Amino acid sequence: MIEVQGLVKTYGSKRAVDGVSFSVKRGDILGFLGPNGAGKSTTMKMITGFIRPDAGTARIEGVDVQADPVGVKRKIGYLPENAPAYPEMTVSEFLGFIAEVRGFSDRAARRAHVERAIGLTHLGSVRTQTIETLSKGYKQRVGFAQALLHDPPVLVLDEPTDGLDPNQKNEVRGLIKSMAVEKAVILSTHILEEVEAICNRVIVISRGRLVVDETPESFLARRPGARMDEIFRSLTDSDA
Repeated sequence: MIEVQGLVKTYGSKRAVDGVSFSVKRGDILGFLGPNGAGKSTTMKMITGFIRPDAGTARIEGVDVQADPVGVKRKIGYLPENAPAYPEMTVSEFLGFIAEVRGFSDRAARRAHVERAIGLTHLGSVRTQTIETLSKGYKQRVGFAQALLHDPPVLVLDEPTDGLDPNQKNEVRGLIKSMAVEKAVILSTHILEEVEAICNRVIVISRGRLVVDETPESFLARRPGARMDEIFRSLTDSDA
């Protein structure tokens, strides 16, 4: 469902992403790991069509992100880090606006998609509050809700449990795992226990290059008895 081939992005003299290639199929939850500045967010922004690569491409269900970036965005639910929202809108107003932007012009269809997203992300108790009054955890849920709203076949999630308490994290992880049966998911996170809990693939990017693409079991087998964070540090210490 996701095909990434030779993505390159350079800023001045810095090669932020250097020839990254991988694929994600339906049912995969891909843990996308790397230290700060390794190129994770830049790669995700190229996959989702928010920035253009200098070389290479990405395809979502066969649609080329450079040839048809709008078509790709229709197929993707994207939760960027610190997801933007209109703070003066209520939760319901904002999600209704997103539904309209997504092309749900029929009022009943728009309402149905909003209600589904609110239900999945447990936002019912704050639906009439303005977003600026919400806690960080609830703001994160609103960002997740807008990513899910149009029921896309692909989810690209940048730190989806950031700011959530342990119970909320477990809820979101369970939701991602249940939805992945019919979707392809890329999950960027710094919480390595999250990768062990729900991911069936691990990619590590370091200095813009892909250095690991394997199952969590194979990743842990690199150093039997070591924790995932210890193996991760051993692979990426050069970025520190």
